[in-house]
Amino acid sequence: SKLPSSRQNMPVRYFIMKSSNLQNIGISQQKGIWSTTPSNERKLNRAFWESSMVYLIFSVQGSGHFQGFARMDSSIGCEKSQDWGSAGFGGVFKVEWIRKESIPFQFAHHLLNPWNGNKKVQ
Repeated sequence: SKLPSSRQNMPVRYFIMKSSNLQNIGISQQKGIWSTTPSNERKLNRAFWESSMVYLIFSVQGSGHFQGFARMDSSIGCEKSQDWGSAGFGGVFKVEWIRKESIPFQFAHHLLNPWNGNKKVQ
């Protein structure tokens, strides 16, 4: 979905999306979709509507790597996907993968998150 021109001057938002396994990342990369827990949905939908662009940086828990990043391409709807089974996920939304590559956290240790006590981004 293309963004209206009125959103061009709005901020860009970034979120780190932790996945419990690499299989979910593969499904996302193949199908261009993602699903998150219901507790994250409101935050992501708000960012989608109030930002010019929302980037999602993916990491499998415990991997020590980022597995790539994507752009959020739609708001989160009510439709659920069977691709993830019934693991407590909410609605599905579209993502456009920009980079599908494993990058060690150490390559990003110079990045600090001011909204998380200036901790390293990982």
